[in-house]
Amino acid sequence: MQCRLLRGLAGVLLTLLCMGLLSLRYYSSPSPQGVPETPGLSPPSPRPPELQLHDVFIAVKTTRAFHRSRLELLLDTWVSRTREQTFIFTDSLDEGLQERLGSHLVVTNCSAEHSHPALSCKMAAEFDAFLASGLRWFCHVDDDNYLNPRALLKLLKSFPWTRDVYIGRPSLNRPIHASEPQPNNRTRLVQFWFATGGAGFCINRKLALKMAPWARSPSAMASLRGNSTSLSSMAPSPLRRTPPGFAPCIVYSTRILPGAHS
Repeated sequence: MQCRLLRGLAGVLLTLLCMGLLSLRYYSSPSPQGVPETPGLSPPSPRPPELQLHDVFIAVKTTRAFHRSRLELLLDTWVSRTREQTFIFTDSLDEGLQERLGSHLVVTNCSAEHSHPALSCKMAAEFDAFLASGLRWFCHVDDDNYLNPRALLKLLKSFPWTRDVYIGRPSLNRPIHASEPQPNNRTRLVQFWFATGGAGFCINRKLALKMAPWARSPSAMASLRGNSTSLSSMAPSPLRRTPPGFAPCIVYSTRILPGAHS
């Protein structure tokens, strides 16, 4: 009787030991690759480091006619404080500027005319260069704009990094109305706000990446080179200094900036 009792206790202990080992193996095994531990929940995106001036891509649009009268003044003032992140986009090679700026002088080979195709061509070159840079903000200014780097950085820091942001100053006190081409020779009326390039504008990378598929599609690139009729070419002339072909995609409201002047 005593032997049976001992054998029974031994059996129970062995069973409990096996169950404990199996349980330990189950809870310590890694989750299948690509399957989260808790279905339906994903870890929050890590907050990026605090924005610094070197995170901003600053594009200055100019033309050969203004290399001396405008651009040299900028190079001697605010550009000297932001040289590492400032790139000059022009239409003609200038050996003096090339020697002074090196790779920060971008010769676009766009036309020197002040026309819609020429302006769109330079804007496309600026936007593509920003996307390739990997930086967090794209800011465009003309060669007659004076930029306060500290004020710019403070402004950009004030916007939430989780939102699509497009900031600047409209040149009109009302939305732009235009006709957008549709299939079968139809058009539809659209309206939108835009920040004029003459006063400078900035776009964060989150929004720029959403714009990129349209900006780099064959039809959009044809528009940028002036080879097709597009929304921006049909719009009033102030629109032609905004990122061409992008305006219909921008849905985040534009803040009117008192410090931006056209």
